[in-house]
Amino acid sequence: SSSLQTYSIHILLLAFGIRPWLAIVGAIAFSFASYNFIIIAAGHNSKAITIAYMAPLIGGVFMAFGSKKIIGSLITAIFLSLAVRANHVQILYYTFFILLFFGVVEFIYSIKNKEIKSFLQSTGLVFVAAIIALGMNATSLITTYEYSQYTMRGKSNGLNIDAQNSQHGLNKDYITQWSYGVDETMTLLIPDFKGGASGGLLTADSETGKRLKSMGVPNVDKFMKEMQLPLYWGDQPGTSGPVYLGAVVILLFVLGFFLIEKRILFWLVPMILLTLMLSWGRNFMWLTDIFIDYVPLYNKFRTVSMTLVATGFGITLIAVLALKEILNSERDKKKLIKPLLISAGITGGIALLFAIIPSLSGNFIAPGDVQLQGDYSFLKETLPLDREALLRSDAFRSLGFILAATLLIFLYANNKLKSSLMISLFGIIFLADLLPVAKRYLNDDNFARKRKIETLIEPSNADKMILQDPTQYRVLDASVNIFNDAKPSYFHKNIGGYHAAKLRRYQELINMQIEGEIGQLFGAFGKAQTFEQITPTLDSLGVLNMLNMKYVIYNKDAAPLVNPYANGNVWFVKNVKVAADANEEMMLVGKIDTKNEVVVDKAFAAQLPAKLTPDSSAHIALISYKPNHLVYSFDSKTDQMAVFSEIYYDKGWNAYVDGKKMDYIRANYLLRAMPLHSGKY
Repeated sequence: SSSLQTYSIHILLLAFGIRPWLAIVGAIAFSFASYNFIIIAAGHNSKAITIAYMAPLIGGVFMAFGSKKIIGSLITAIFLSLAVRANHVQILYYTFFILLFFGVVEFIYSIKNKEIKSFLQSTGLVFVAAIIALGMNATSLITTYEYSQYTMRGKSNGLNIDAQNSQHGLNKDYITQWSYGVDETMTLLIPDFKGGASGGLLTADSETGKRLKSMGVPNVDKFMKEMQLPLYWGDQPGTSGPVYLGAVVILLFVLGFFLIEKRILFWLVPMILLTLMLSWGRNFMWLTDIFIDYVPLYNKFRTVSMTLVATGFGITLIAVLALKEILNSERDKKKLIKPLLISAGITGGIALLFAIIPSLSGNFIAPGDVQLQGDYSFLKETLPLDREALLRSDAFRSLGFILAATLLIFLYANNKLKSSLMISLFGIIFLADLLPVAKRYLNDDNFARKRKIETLIEPSNADKMILQDPTQYRVLDASVNIFNDAKPSYFHKNIGGYHAAKLRRYQELINMQIEGEIGQLFGAFGKAQTFEQITPTLDSLGVLNMLNMKYVIYNKDAAPLVNPYANGNVWFVKNVKVAADANEEMMLVGKIDTKNEVVVDKAFAAQLPAKLTPDSSAHIALISYKPNHLVYSFDSKTDQMAVFSEIYYDKGWNAYVDGKKMDYIRANYLLRAMPLHSGKY
């Protein structure tokens, strides 16, 4: 992904008329920013690839509005198609922000320069390129859109008793959960301004290391190399690392205000300011509210701090264009010195200020520090001191790179360096600045030999025991964070797991019913001495039982708990309740005996059987299972109502009785149900 980004950004910079060797150096400045490495380490592959395609896509549009309309449009079509195929819609959405600002500025200049015809030609060609690119990805786009309407990012189901999910799109708390702190923006210049990642390493010479030595802990050096400590003290719930663009990049960005054509600044600077403020999310809520409530599609995306991808793009592009102008042979070099000193004074002064007085950034105490109790209570004293030391160290580090880059430009302005050597030295200084910070988050620890990767996720003793069961069932793994850990799904059909776009109905059921039943189960675990004491609770878990929860893992090394009260794959019910709306349906599903009763929304009332007559010999069973093809055998002398422990999703799922297509309905808020006529089939 990193190599792809480097090549793609090289194309972007060539589109801006930057010489090939300087474009390579500029590509380093873009590619080695910390965020690009952090998302690779976190496994966000589609995001990294989409970011890579974002650059030449913007370059293609830039060319299309210049003198190379046809070539620019072709490049736009190619890279937009690839970006859509990479399938990270949120990054593409922020790319549109960048292009929207560009389009507005170009439109204004076309009117000012009386070039509206050329503008309309370029707009038309780019529009055609977009149609081609979207058409090449039509199948995936249409199915993704279709699915999205049923997810947390889609329309409301009308459930107003669940405040978290009653609105259209994602709720605001969920959208803004990962909001960058306003002061945290300083990480663009000073990487460890807020401590770095949530879990980080300290040395034996740190205050924490010294305290451990004084406590008599053996092998402190080795211990500190393995002990992940909560170093982050910013506003986000947690982070894999800061967004660091580079001290040299920030210096050149400020210098760019003095050197770059105003037309480019009018495009990029407002975009940078807007996306930066949007990244603050709940810390700048008046603006966030406007975008969530009124800007199309904005409420479909979470993690607002991701807008910093666009911010970083704009800042780095200005920085590289500034370097291009510095090396412009037609420019009077002597006129570089004054703006250089001003820029160095601003950026270096900020770094020096925090290096000397780091307490200006805050008290270095994280919200989670209150949880440090018992043997770890001393960390409440040592961690703030270590966080302060990290900030001071990185502030001096950034100051050093600012001074080094300033010296290079000063020497060049005084004809002490040739342009070719200047380009090479900036390539080196970009790498020296960015790569060590990137390696804090993507390093040897993130890689393993192939033979280790093949056994990366190994089944526990509990998993092995469950996998001996050949039937179809679901598992609740209580040994992990149930709804934020997807690893149990590697082996089992999982009650929990994680997905960024869960079905809205399932998320609502989690909030309103499942979490409550899990709480009951955990409460029973805490009190019970024997399995028999848990069985009444298991029998009462109507929602988890209708989801066919046959096994509960409470200890990876112990045998799983077998739930004898799971409803199974399919079952008959004796009574059907009709709910007036989503609120009543949700309320009833938590009250009914799901083994014998079912609740159905009134929209499906016309498809319900007129009468259900019991048949003690009636039988239904799952006899063949594939993820996209389930076969059941049925035998009953009377009409029946069957409920299937499968999620209702009518787009593409059809039901057949002996080859004849039949209707089926949604029941118990999110399962499938089907009225079945008497017979054997």
